[in-house]
Amino acid sequence: MEILAEYSYWGLFLASFLAATILPFSSEVVLGYLLTHDFSPYVTVFVATTGNVLGSVINYGLGILSSRILLNKFFRISNLKIGKAESRFEKYGIFSLLFAWVPVIGDPLTVVAGILKINFIVFLFLVSIGKFLRYIFVSWAVLTI
Repeated sequence: MEILAEYSYWGLFLASFLAATILPFSSEVVLGYLLTHDFSPYVTVFVATTGNVLGSVINYGLGILSSRILLNKFFRISNLKIGKAESRFEKYGIFSLLFAWVPVIGDPLTVVAGILKINFIVFLFLVSIGKFLRYIFVSWAVLTI
């Protein structure tokens, strides 16, 4: 993670992007590092949010373009995770996308949004709000502790 922090905003963008894809990655460490080294909180939140949302857009695209077999075999998203994400959509509707930032459940939610062909503008809006608020909170926590 520290190597990504050496690339400052580009490293944060990459870490945030990777964290939103189905790859196991965390962007909070890079964000925290930059914030504790006097980087702009406004720019770091913007960069982290942008990278993280774009990673979710990739997941959405995978959902639109992929079959469950492809998701299971190559991306290791199990039918169980996809099924749980689908049931969250049935129970909470599209507003469950506000929680696309949550570890473990967030990535499958964004993939299932693609599978279910949720309106892309609505998807982008809800995912962006949730991820933006998350990075605001993380930044606040880092700067006040």
